[in-house]
Amino acid sequence: QVQLVESGGGLVQAGGSLRLSCAASGRTFSNYAMGWFRQAPGKEREFVAYISQSGGTTGYSDSVKGRFTISRDNAKNTVYLQMNSLKPDDTAHYYCAARRPYYSGSYTYGSEYNYWGQGTQVTVSS
Repeated sequence: QVQLVESGGGLVQAGGSLRLSCAASGRTFSNYAMGWFRQAPGKEREFVAYISQSGGTTGYSDSVKGRFTISRDNAKNTVYLQMNSLKPDDTAHYYCAARRPYYSGSYTYGSEYNYWGQGTQVTVSS
């Protein structure tokens, strides 16, 4: 059982940066791979970034590759999303999610994740 709480969202101008944090409760945090997803108003939820249990493997959507960096600190039970060079199209509600090691598909699929945070809003003005 993992509970996730995101923080760090806010309003920034295009070109700015934000760092999102996802604090997890539970003694088995390191057993879960983690992902970041986002959902803009009127649009479907989309994959943003992935990090493996140890942090040794990461993956990104093409839309954020080179601008966003996912990381984790298992000692602090926290996963981060550093977002640089933000664009108005990055405006969305951002969610972190935990993935059990019962992999049946791509880590880009929301259905692969078992636990979700409440999300944090990121708004990027032009």
